[in-house]
This record gives sequence, C-alpha cells and structure tokens, in this order.
Amino acid sequence: MSKPKMPTPKLSAREVMQGKQYPGIKGKVVLWTDHAFEEGILYIRIRFTDNTEICWRVTSSTLLEEADLSDWKTGNFRQICIFAENKGGRE
Repeated sequence: MSKPKMPTPKLSAREVMQGKQYPGIKGKVVLWTDHAFEEGILYIRIRFTDNTEICWRVTSSTLLEEADLSDWKTGNFRQICIFAENKGGRE
C-alpha cells in the first residue's frame, strides 16, 4: 500500500545558484568556521572578524507514516485495522 509521492517543486537556475539569503551577512569577512556534534545535533558555526556569528543547528527526525495490522494467511495483503496514521501528510 504505497502513497503517491508529492511533486518536487521546480527551481529556476537563478534560485538554485542564489540559495538562501541571510540579511546582514553579505560582505562580512570570515574569521573561522567549525562544526560539532552534540547530543544528536550538528552545529555548523561561522565566526566573522567583527565577532558576530551565524550558527546552523541540524537535526533529523523519524516520522511514523502508518502502523497497521494485516492478514497474510492467503498470501495476499488484507488490512485488518490501522493503529496510527499521519493524516497531515509529510512535514
């Protein structure tokens, strides 16, 4: 029982090349960069010569799409009941 995949939004060449813009960052000079893993979180830090810093905190999560009970005695899938279902779609 597979669900149709959500269409991937198409990006223009300009959008791909520009990436995400962060106000106040343009023109700053980088002093140092580092990364660290702490308690399952990846920290990516960029320190500038004016002692300001931008930090990205990257995590991942597991999402339960569906939990069901099924009968395979005949060799064919027969769903008996659904215990949990993600009604909102992917997040």
